[in-house]
Amino acid sequence: MSKEDMVKEAVEEAKAKAVETAEAEADADKENPAEGNPAEGETAETDSSPSDSENPGSEKEQTEENESDTGGQGPKAEKKKLFGKKNKKDKKDEKIEELTDRLTRQMAEFDNFRKRTEKEKSQMYEIGAKDIIEKILPIVDNFERGLSSMPAEEKATPFAEGMEKIYKQLMTTLEGIGVRPIEAVGQEFNPDFHNAVMHVEDEELGENIIAEEFQKGYMYRDSVVRHSMVKVAN
Repeated sequence: MSKEDMVKEAVEEAKAKAVETAEAEADADKENPAEGNPAEGETAETDSSPSDSENPGSEKEQTEENESDTGGQGPKAEKKKLFGKKNKKDKKDEKIEELTDRLTRQMAEFDNFRKRTEKEKSQMYEIGAKDIIEKILPIVDNFERGLSSMPAEEKATPFAEGMEKIYKQLMTTLEGIGVRPIEAVGQEFNPDFHNAVMHVEDEELGENIIAEEFQKGYMYRDSVVRHSMVKVAN
């Protein structure tokens, strides 16, 4: 046998033994996985990472690279980002907020509607009351004309006394609902309450002073139902 043949045979035998050894180790790892994994981890770690003596600045460089990737703050920045992230609201909470907001708006609209309705109702009541009072005032005027034109000797008669009592009862009723006469004679002329239909020269009264009242004016609460017809001194 030549030397070349002997070398080839030795190589073949070494390969066969290496294969058998690898198969035996693999079988052992399968039977004992807890013992096999650390060895693999250590082998991989030993093979993949260079020694400290070969690369003395590797840890520092790697730390600097990690800090540069995270903005120069390292693990603290990652924790800050993780804990600083806002959690999304639950759909139920969003629905509750939406319904609460809608209810608040509807309550505000209802309150505005109630106030507006009360104001309109009050205005309608006042307009209706003023319309009725305007129709009653001519009756009051006729009572006053009749009583003022009655002779003195007839005022003591039962008829005159009855008319006087009816007139007073009517005026008491009007006063009870807020109707009152406007003061005129001797007062300064005010166009908001008085209607000047005549002027007279009278130095004793003074300027813009009412000298005489032709028709009595009335107010209902704070509004004028009928202006007083007056004579004003210049």
